[in-house]
Amino acid sequence: QVQVAESGGGLVQPGGSLRLSCTASGRAGTIYAMAWFRQPPGLEREFAAVISWNGGETYYVDDVKGRFTISRDNAKNTIYLQMNSLRPEDTAVYYCAVLSPGLPLNSATMTRPHNYPYWGQGTRVTVSS
Repeated sequence: QVQVAESGGGLVQPGGSLRLSCTASGRAGTIYAMAWFRQPPGLEREFAAVISWNGGETYYVDDVKGRFTISRDNAKNTIYLQMNSLRPEDTAVYYCAVLSPGLPLNSATMTRPHNYPYWGQGTRVTVSS
């Protein structure tokens, strides 16, 4: 079992920045590909960004490219999502998730929530003036 916990959400004005953090723990010595999903009010959960186990590969949904950066520190079992130039439409609950260890990281797997067996409880981000 893997435990996942996010932090760092809050209220920010349009154009502002926030950094989300996510820590995964439970299987000593195992490092996973991990992702951020988000769920805007009244809408379905959607993929935002993913990072490979060693940080060598990152992928983003088009809407956040150039504004969001996903990174990781394996010594701390933590990934981050630096969000800049925030827009009202970025308002959502942001979830951290761990890709199933048996799956490769590719376009067929990374955007589908059912490929992620472990999820955090979510952290709310509100972008409003």
